[in-house]
Amino acid sequence: MSDVNPYQSLRTQLDDAAEYLDVSDGQLERLKNPERILEANLSVEMDDGSIEVFRAYRSQFNGDRGPYKGGIRYHPQVSRDEVKALSGWMAYKTATSDIPLGGGKGGIVIDPSDYSRSELERITRAYAKELTPLIGVDRDVPAPDVNTGQREMNWIKDTYETLENTTEPGVITGKDLSSGGSQGRVEATGRSTVVAAREAFDYLGTDLEGASAAVQGYGNAGWIAARLLHEMGADVVAVSDSSGGVYDGDGLDPVAVKEFKGETGSVVGYPDAGDELTNDELLTLDVDLLVPAALENAIDESLAHEISADVVSEAANGPITPAADEVLSDADVLVVPDILANAGGVIVSYFEWVQNRQRFYWSEERVNEELDATIVEQFWNLVDAYEERALPSFRTAAYVVALERVIDAGEQAGTWP
Repeated sequence: MSDVNPYQSLRTQLDDAAEYLDVSDGQLERLKNPERILEANLSVEMDDGSIEVFRAYRSQFNGDRGPYKGGIRYHPQVSRDEVKALSGWMAYKTATSDIPLGGGKGGIVIDPSDYSRSELERITRAYAKELTPLIGVDRDVPAPDVNTGQREMNWIKDTYETLENTTEPGVITGKDLSSGGSQGRVEATGRSTVVAAREAFDYLGTDLEGASAAVQGYGNAGWIAARLLHEMGADVVAVSDSSGGVYDGDGLDPVAVKEFKGETGSVVGYPDAGDELTNDELLTLDVDLLVPAALENAIDESLAHEISADVVSEAANGPITPAADEVLSDADVLVVPDILANAGGVIVSYFEWVQNRQRFYWSEERVNEELDATIVEQFWNLVDAYEERALPSFRTAAYVVALERVIDAGEQAGTWP
């Protein structure tokens, strides 16, 4: 994994896209920086009575198109620059998806596996207390991210509602169904990654059925993507997690691998796999489709020269560095960028927010149909931009489309004061 600063990667991506737009230096600088950042130190009592302090962040990047929207991650590598980058990617992800939301992101510097359930609840509620003045159904709507899920979202919702003496399920998304969550939300990121890949294969005149695929990262997005690819007739020949990966040229059973990981803590050692391999080896396999579904900067410039896949669909945020992007573009690898490919999470979060506000809930079938339709429409919008403007990559096309939409919203609002 590269140590490239993710925030610098975001700024580079925006600079690259801005070359194809009529945007002033001042306007571009505003669009490359967050509007505000919360940085807090959470003092929390542990089970043994001791006090620990945790650094926490929330970045609100751009709200020109609607309330800030973005996940909350619990990870030792969370940093100020990381949440700035992730909040920016979210701002342009919601714009690429053409949903009326802005971009935000938050996180706590923590390895959640080191703490008990009760400690995690106290840590989460302490964080929610700091967030309460900033968030709200029309202000900032958080969601799950790395190492967080329905449980943590339910705790944040309850803390907010208690402090504000209200009932407002739309203050946060990714909740349990009984707390106002949406059908289809858990699978949404993996599903959009696969739908985007399907459209990319269609664009290239090929088909996912019978294609070989490798999935790096076997958390929620990765394993769901692997399962859906398998169901669509693709051969998932390799999967990995932070401990390493497994490979079988005849294809793996993603559900069986998931069950094995649940029992042992890793995909490594899965008995029906032919071989074990490292994450870098998985990323460079000669496959038709590669799905990076782990953390950012997984593919740097040196590794990019060894990528053999025809299509890369980014389930993770920022898994390819800008320098690696250039290498893949020169090699005619079609990269479906994260701000469209993994947008399913925020798209269905938007659906959840809408349902919460209406107090009227949709079936899973409707959610999946609406998600599919949104990804398909916006993918072909990127194709139009890519071809009509002779842009160097689909990523540049995505940022050109997104920036235009954000710039347009900002110009219509005007400048105040």
